[in-house]
Amino acid sequence: MCICTQLLFLNYPDSFNTSQLSAGCPQVNFMTVENVMSYFFFLLFPVALILNGVAAWVSLHLRSTSTFIVYLKNLVASDLLMTLTLPVNAASMQSGATVELRAFACRYSNVIFYCCMYASIALMGLISLDRFFKIVKPCGKMLGQSVMFSLVMSVLVWVTLIGGTVLPTITLTDQDPVNTTDNFCMSLKSKSGLILHKFVVLSMEILFWFVCLLVVFCYICITMKVLQSFKNSGSNNNQGKKKTKLRVFLILLVFFVCFVPFHLMRIPFTLQEILGINICPQLWIVVVHHVVLWVSTTNACLDPFLYIFLCREYRDKLVDMMKARGICIATAGDAIALMKST
Repeated sequence: MCICTQLLFLNYPDSFNTSQLSAGCPQVNFMTVENVMSYFFFLLFPVALILNGVAAWVSLHLRSTSTFIVYLKNLVASDLLMTLTLPVNAASMQSGATVELRAFACRYSNVIFYCCMYASIALMGLISLDRFFKIVKPCGKMLGQSVMFSLVMSVLVWVTLIGGTVLPTITLTDQDPVNTTDNFCMSLKSKSGLILHKFVVLSMEILFWFVCLLVVFCYICITMKVLQSFKNSGSNNNQGKKKTKLRVFLILLVFFVCFVPFHLMRIPFTLQEILGINICPQLWIVVVHHVVLWVSTTNACLDPFLYIFLCREYRDKLVDMMKARGICIATAGDAIALMKST
């Protein structure tokens, strides 16, 4: 049995292409892995829902006065929508899932899940580029600092992903679910859908690695610029340096921990899709694939904390709204004021 990776979340065994069986590959049952990992996705859902619900609540009260806030609002929407797909996707991984539920996950919720994942990746790239333009100021110009520019880029991300991947994939996943065992999701696709699937898999892999290089480049330049400014000013503000490094480290940490392992696992599968190279599935490969997919989903839980570190308007609005509801929160500014008063 050869691994045939697909832009789907549902039942990993369904991504094994039984039409290209290899006689030397043993038959392995991965149902236990599916059942166990489905509970991890179920557990992730309430946490992600609460965090992104709060983030959406705060962002709705923020005015889109800067490019960063525009990207932040789109990222919140992406994470919240991805969170809402988790229960269906997790339920479809259960051994007792009905054919109708699995078909629904293949046609709709899995596709939306991955659309939101790559929307988040693209938006994180735009946020990195926005900070690069704001801090490094290449050629002395404030490139990309217009709110209109951020609105156009955000709309472009959604239109490209929805128009180029979601709608065509849903439309071309139109076959009756006759194969209820192996390769279930792929059996729902028409011939055109199978061709589109290969294109989508390759294009999303290219998109991720392009954004990955962009993020690394931007934050290396930002770090060097900030440290150079400290040096030129003769400042010994070690606390400021540590704070700058921490912010850069957190962004890169979230991006690399959440997304890089999953896309490294996808490289051989993508090559199999394009070149037709047969790979025998082993239990550890399936387990690792599920684990890194789950880790990539935790990005929806980590992003709300990044908003607090990176956006003062978001942080202040969150504190004000919680204080207005009787929830006492001591900020760093409050602590400093208290120390001065004593």
